[in-house]
Amino acid sequence: MAAAASECTGTEDLEELRAWHAACRATPTALDMTRGLPSHDQVALSHALLSLPGPAPFDSGDGQDWLNYGGQQGIPQLRALLAPLLLGVPPAQAAVGGNSSLALMHAAIGLAWRTGLPGHAPWSAAREVRFLCPVPGYDRHFAICSDHGIAMVPVPMGHDGPDMDRVEEHVAQDPRIRGMWCVPRHSNPCGAIYSAAVLRRLATMNIAAPDFTLFCDNAYAVHDFAPQACALPGLYDACVAAGNPDRPLLFASTSKMTIPGAGIALLGGSARLLDWWLAAQHACTIGPDKVNQVRHLRFFGDAAGVARHMKQHGHMLQQRFAQVLQVFARRLRFLKDVHWSLPSGGYFITLWVPAGCARHVVSLAAQAGVRLTPAGTTHCGSTDPEDRCLRIAPSRLSPADAARAADIIAGCVLLACAETATAAACDTPPTAQDVQR
Repeated sequence: MAAAASECTGTEDLEELRAWHAACRATPTALDMTRGLPSHDQVALSHALLSLPGPAPFDSGDGQDWLNYGGQQGIPQLRALLAPLLLGVPPAQAAVGGNSSLALMHAAIGLAWRTGLPGHAPWSAAREVRFLCPVPGYDRHFAICSDHGIAMVPVPMGHDGPDMDRVEEHVAQDPRIRGMWCVPRHSNPCGAIYSAAVLRRLATMNIAAPDFTLFCDNAYAVHDFAPQACALPGLYDACVAAGNPDRPLLFASTSKMTIPGAGIALLGGSARLLDWWLAAQHACTIGPDKVNQVRHLRFFGDAAGVARHMKQHGHMLQQRFAQVLQVFARRLRFLKDVHWSLPSGGYFITLWVPAGCARHVVSLAAQAGVRLTPAGTTHCGSTDPEDRCLRIAPSRLSPADAARAADIIAGCVLLACAETATAAACDTPPTAQDVQR
């Protein structure tokens, strides 16, 4: 299959591309790039968790029995380790949940819907609730909005964050806008890192709804391909400096740091927001899984242990991403209206193809044995108005398979572009010279 794909170099005509695609269809291939899943090699980095925490006693220091009920906020040692690293908030202003940060986001929006944010009426009492959604964005965020009947208002994403002119205009004029999704570091799927200027504008902007909240998903806070000398100030710090400490509600988890589905999720924000959250938890749980918290604490040890562990993750991810980016640069760089993101961390590459081609590329790739995230998933309502954006997720594949998949995707982009150009040429009205002939 790799040989057949490599013969398609980007200079072929339509019939050559179709012959190449037919050869791909005739060769059994099954490469899945639909989700940003950690590879088997990455998961193996955390196999030691499977034998932890062991029978050794543990003292949380707050009188809680780690083998019994209680400890609603989570053990203080784990909050001291993860709250500053993943959320950028003081340990006292974070709470540990279950294994899923998405579940915490869904629950927090549900709580705002039922009871309102501190000092404000329930969202359910409003005629309409709207959220700003940077696009391309994360389909799970859109799903949470849909599940609560929240209308989504798209705003364009740039290389350094959302279009802040549009954001500021919306939130200043429309009191129905109660929240906004943010992924400040290695955003899904573009890989953007919000600049200090964007963070400052988010923190200081005028808002029409007094309970407007930034729902900050810090899923990739420590997921750099290469260690960073220093990190930008966080969103919470920017909001505190602006005198708006209640503006952000932050979420993170270790799901892509240790074992997916068996991680630790956290929520954090101002002391006022944390009290609001913890007061509501008494109705739904007697406490989180403290055994898993101790397990993670003993596995990581300290912040240096987290850094060492994530450096290994970054190296493995960079190997896979480099393969995809090299293929795209070799095969697609001369195509008009085709470009892609160059992330420095996270789990995704965004590939933009000519308008009207994305769904066709996904279909062609599936026929050739590479499954991609459905076109439109990156936009509100699963509809990309221009049908241009594709989310590429190389993480689960081996480096060799990532290159193989990228080669097939590139060939499918070339084929889709060639078919579109041919169709356009056939639809072109005849010129005067054509008529004379």
